[in-house]
Amino acid sequence: MKKVICKVEYDTESSELIQKKVFGAFGDADGYEEDLYKTQDGKLFLYGVGGPESPYAEETIKRMSAAKAAEWQKA
Repeated sequence: MKKVICKVEYDTESSELIQKKVFGAFGDADGYEEDLYKTQDGKLFLYGVGGPESPYAEETIKRMSAAKAAEWQKA
């Protein structure tokens, strides 16, 4: 998935996957997956996708600060 946020392109295909978290089982309406990525120039972003009743009913990309990414990784 690609998304441009504030004139910066975030692309899951060309970025490095740092960590993946899965919540629920495959096929759960409220299950979802969050993947933390780092772009080639060091920007961090979260890719989310899930079932229709999850926080990611539509796949999305959210940019993250290093502090927020570290917090997410600990949770």
